[in-house]
Amino acid sequence: MAEISSRVNPLFLREEELHQGMELLLFAYRDFMAEADGLLAERGLGRAHHRAAYFIGRHPDISVSELLGLLGITKQSLSRVLNSLVDAKYVEVRPGPNDRRQRLLSLTESGRELERALTHNQRHHFARAYREAGAEAVDGFRKVLAGLVGDDRRMRLPRAGTETGANTGAKTREGGG
Repeated sequence: MAEISSRVNPLFLREEELHQGMELLLFAYRDFMAEADGLLAERGLGRAHHRAAYFIGRHPDISVSELLGLLGITKQSLSRVLNSLVDAKYVEVRPGPNDRRQRLLSLTESGRELERALTHNQRHHFARAYREAGAEAVDGFRKVLAGLVGDDRRMRLPRAGTETGANTGAKTREGGG
């Protein structure tokens, strides 16, 4: 991998700069997920379970259809993930208050403990990196990541200064994740 330079290259759209950005993202994701992957493997779970638990924790009482929209996976894939999370008592499902066919998802206490364990070090990694980079770099990082998100999902991204992780219409609680 090429040496990482902290100075801004005015030719940032050159091939080598693009490859370096892609490599950094892939290496960062690998390291960001490493500890969580180990905790998941111990429980017979995978990254799809992690993503589902994370968003259910961030959006208590999220509907299955809202979660499908956030995750961008098939109903069949989500069904497998949810069934294993429900069977392991990490997620509870209840009918909607106005439409009994609607299925609302929340983490159980053990699900909240799992989600906290999975994201504990991830939050610390982000805090450290944000502190080291500074506010202007954090803003630029968010803009770059938002630019990598497909147009169809961009509307679900958090707006600056909002508490929740996605604009799904799901009820949220402060500190829900």
